[in-house]
Amino acid sequence: MMVRYTCDVHLVEPRLAPGPGLAYTARRPEYLMNVQSQYLSAFPDQPDHFRHWLRTNRNPDCELDFCSRQSYGRYLQQLIGQVLEWPSSNGIRCFWHAQAAVAAEINADQQTGLVRLADGTTLTSNYIILALGNFPPLKSAFAPALPALPGYHHNPWEQGVLHTIGLDETVLLLGSGLTAIDVLLGLRADGHRGKITIVSGHGRWPMVHQQYQEPYPSFYATELAGLTRVAAVMQVIRRHVGMAAEAGTDWRAVIDSLRPHLGLIWAAWPPEEQARFLRHVAGYWSVIRHRSPPQNAEVVASMLADGVLQEETGRVRGLAAGGEGVLVTVQQARQPHRQLTAAHVINCTGPLLDYSRISDSFVQSLRDAGQLCPDALRLGIKTDEHGALLSSTGSVSPILFTLGPSRRPAYYESTAVPELREQAAKLAKELGQRLVATATAI
Repeated sequence: MMVRYTCDVHLVEPRLAPGPGLAYTARRPEYLMNVQSQYLSAFPDQPDHFRHWLRTNRNPDCELDFCSRQSYGRYLQQLIGQVLEWPSSNGIRCFWHAQAAVAAEINADQQTGLVRLADGTTLTSNYIILALGNFPPLKSAFAPALPALPGYHHNPWEQGVLHTIGLDETVLLLGSGLTAIDVLLGLRADGHRGKITIVSGHGRWPMVHQQYQEPYPSFYATELAGLTRVAAVMQVIRRHVGMAAEAGTDWRAVIDSLRPHLGLIWAAWPPEEQARFLRHVAGYWSVIRHRSPPQNAEVVASMLADGVLQEETGRVRGLAAGGEGVLVTVQQARQPHRQLTAAHVINCTGPLLDYSRISDSFVQSLRDAGQLCPDALRLGIKTDEHGALLSSTGSVSPILFTLGPSRRPAYYESTAVPELREQAAKLAKELGQRLVATATAI
C-alpha cells in the first residue's frame, strides 16, 4: 500500500550533529544549564519529559538539579535523531542537510520560497523557518581600527578559544554575566593559574538561584496588565518584593511569578518606554532574571577570595596592541581613563542582536530583498504575532517565519528553554493549521 505523506520537513544544519546547536555542543561538564531540570522538557505538555530521560539514561552529572549543557545537548540530539530516523505517525517526513544555507528568496508565485545551500542545492518550500539562534559579537566591537588584534577573542563560543591561552597568561574578560562565568569555569577546569580581571560597566554578577517553598501569587492581571510606563511597572514590582520580604518570601518568587506575562508587559510599553527600559533597567533586570547555579557562584566567590580573580568597574573605551598583550582603556563615570593590560582579552558582553549588522549571507540575502527587517531598537527581527516576518513595506510574509532570540522585539525575553518551546509549539500549530486549510481548499 502506498503511503501518502502530508508534507516533508527539511532541516538545514551544518554542525556535525543536529539538535544541540551552539549552546549545548561544548563537551565541558562544567558548563551548567542555568535553569533547573524540572523546567527543561522539550514539550510544554510533558513537563517531566527531560527528567524522565535523565532517569532512563542514568545521567550522573546533574548536581543540585542543574545539569550540564552537554547532557541537555545529548537529550536534544536524541530527540532530533528519532524524528529524522522514522516518519511521524501523521505522515510527516524529516530530512537533514548537513551544510549551511547561504541565501533565500521568495519565488515568483509568492506562495513558495527557495533556500540555496552551500553546495548549490536548492530547496523549495511553502514555509521557511529562521531558527538561527545567536550570532557572535562583531570582531570590531571594541577595536574598529584593528581588524586583527592578537590576543583579542571577540567570540567566547568559538571552538577551542580557551585552549589558546597559556596556563600562566593573564586574561581580561569584558562583561560579568553568564558568559563570563562560563569562561571562568572553563579556565579553571583547564588548570589556568594566571591572573584574571573582569571589567564590567555595572560591576554586578548574576544573582544566584535559590529554592523557595511556595510560588508567589500572580498579580499581573490585577495590577500590571495594560500599564504603559516602565516606572509604573517597577513601582508595583518593588512593592510586591517588599510585601514578600515582610512575609518571609524570597524575592525570586515574585520575579518568577511574572515569567508567563513578561512578553505582555513588554508589548504594552510604547517604543519610547521600551527604549527607556533598555537604557536604565535592562542591566539590573538581567542579573536578577538570568541567574546562576549555586555551584557556579561558589566558584566565582572562591576565585575572588583567593585573589586569582579581580574586578574592575568601568566602560571599555578601546583596545589596542600593547607590548606583549592587549591594552584596554577603561573609564568610570567622569573619572580619568585608566589602562589595563592582559595577554588575552575575551569579549563576554553577549551575542550580536542587531540584524542590520549581521553579515551572514543568508540573513543578508533576505535583508537586501526587503524581506527581513531589523526592529528600531536593534533587538531582532520585525514580525507579526505568529512570528511571520514583516517586509520593508510592512506586509506580512506568508512564507518566512522566525522564532528564538530573533523575536526579542516582540517578547524581549526570548532565549530560555521554557519560552523557546512555547514559541516552537505555537508556530508548529499555526503552520499545521495552514497546511490543513490549504489541503482542504484543494
